[in-house]
Amino acid sequence: MLGELFTSLQGVKEDGGTLFDRTMVFYGDNIGNANMHVRTNLPVLLAVGGFRHGRHLMFDRERNYPLPNLFVSMLQRLGREVDRSATSMMRGLDLA
Repeated sequence: MLGELFTSLQGVKEDGGTLFDRTMVFYGDNIGNANMHVRTNLPVLLAVGGFRHGRHLMFDRERNYPLPNLFVSMLQRLGREVDRSATSMMRGLDLA
């Protein structure tokens, strides 16, 4: 179903690009290790317009970014100012 969503978004032309190029899709799970019910190192897929596509980013399992850092990065990419006192942008998310 996720693939169908991406295909649909790529099929909509808009201002010299596609809707996929202008959309952020966040898909993930709330458990990092289901066998141990661990809520860290969550599997997350971020398919987005605005960041470089086609990469797999893997971070240090012991000193990983908090998930809100990803949300801050997404909001800042959309042009929204976010109070950085609680969290910051993630490194590795290159702009397209």
